[in-house]
Amino acid sequence: MASVFSGVLQLTDLDDFITPSQECVKPVKVEKKPGKSVAKIQIEDDGSYVQVNQDGGKQKLEKAKITLNDCLACSGCITSAESVLITQQSHAELFRVLLNNQSAVSEQQKVVVVVSVSPQSRASLAARFDLSSSEAGRRLTSFFKGLGVHHVFETSFSRTFSLLESQREFVERFQRKEQDSKSLPMLTSACPGWICYAEKTHGEFVLPYISTTRSPQQMMGSLVKGYFAEQQGLSPQQIYHVAVMPCFDKKLEASRSDFYLDEAETREVDCVITSGEVQKMLEEKNVSLKDVEPAPLDTLFSSVSEDEFLKHSGSGSGGYLHHVFTYAAKQLFGEEVKELTYKTLRNKDFQEVTLERDGVVLLSFASTYGFRNIQNLVQKLKRGKSPYHFVEVMACPAGCLNGGGQVKPLPGQNPKDLLQKVEELYMAERPLSPQDDTRVAELYQSWLHTVGEEKAKGLLHTRYHTVEKLTNGLTMKW
Repeated sequence: MASVFSGVLQLTDLDDFITPSQECVKPVKVEKKPGKSVAKIQIEDDGSYVQVNQDGGKQKLEKAKITLNDCLACSGCITSAESVLITQQSHAELFRVLLNNQSAVSEQQKVVVVVSVSPQSRASLAARFDLSSSEAGRRLTSFFKGLGVHHVFETSFSRTFSLLESQREFVERFQRKEQDSKSLPMLTSACPGWICYAEKTHGEFVLPYISTTRSPQQMMGSLVKGYFAEQQGLSPQQIYHVAVMPCFDKKLEASRSDFYLDEAETREVDCVITSGEVQKMLEEKNVSLKDVEPAPLDTLFSSVSEDEFLKHSGSGSGGYLHHVFTYAAKQLFGEEVKELTYKTLRNKDFQEVTLERDGVVLLSFASTYGFRNIQNLVQKLKRGKSPYHFVEVMACPAGCLNGGGQVKPLPGQNPKDLLQKVEELYMAERPLSPQDDTRVAELYQSWLHTVGEEKAKGLLHTRYHTVEKLTNGLTMKW
């Protein structure tokens, strides 16, 4: 199948999920009819699927059309030489929008293009071009604006909202744990690969445990299509919002119906491209990021100080465990935690942190990365043996800095060495506490407190949905 996307979006690059199987988990469409059961499905020499009924009759099955919302994020397709059929989710689409702006005969035909860059993507590109993360950010700002992008924001700013809301949500859940058996452990919701897996494999059992707080990407969607649009006197449809992210899962997240503005008939995030796709854009323009003249950073929605980016303490996946732990320790138990001590369990992607007083464990937190550890966590939950109050969950081993959409190693470059370099660049930035971000505090007052409590909650939180499992040939024992 010919790909309609850039080379970086080939499924052979999608290796950041479960161990790959040989076929997509939804390869054929099986019509369910009352009173009839499927005896078996066989594969013909031409690769087509045929349903063999109990009476011996055969029926050729229609190929299922996999949309972005159908994808289980299981990497089941990565050996099939197919590409992801995701319309309007590639750097080619961004180029198309920018070209349309250039050829538009009137201002009314143009859209305001906004690009929001994740700090993990910035660190990945910085590692490729031997730049500091902030220097890479300034040069990316210049590169995008040179293409015709109007504003370049940074999602550490929107992540401050995610961290603040996660802190408050955890304390509220902890305080009602006696009345609600599924209030704890609170599982983070920033990773869409994990959310997709939870909705489609564990459904109603696990969803109540998952934090309703939006991810930084979708927080930025609220900011750009809500507050920013109002301030600029624009409708949400007049803004084309692009997010640069470290993994392909974020394309799944942007496509969710929960993040579609029905009245405005537009998505909060119109297009998601990966760090690798930005690298592809540079190559297509025959440009090295190192040769791009730096530009001043857009400070409206960016966490910056004196033209240098700021980061959040904790992990390279957003620091949720760190910030929720320190906040809860102080709010619930009056304990000021200056430094967290991580205990590595079965592997480096499974760590825990505890708060103890007089030998009694007051708080028990964990970080769980990679699907093998996630599956162990869910099994413990199902057996009622999970000791944790909070778990930072990420689908990718080593977390977001190691996302499947990050820039790939150069020939001969050790992937572990590259990851270490990306981590060092990410951690080199000066930390900023969410509570100390005065501009975010101002937005809570000037924007969120004026729209009403119910609407504000919708702008900051989301919902999850159990997805019915489908019966198909690959779920049968041959």
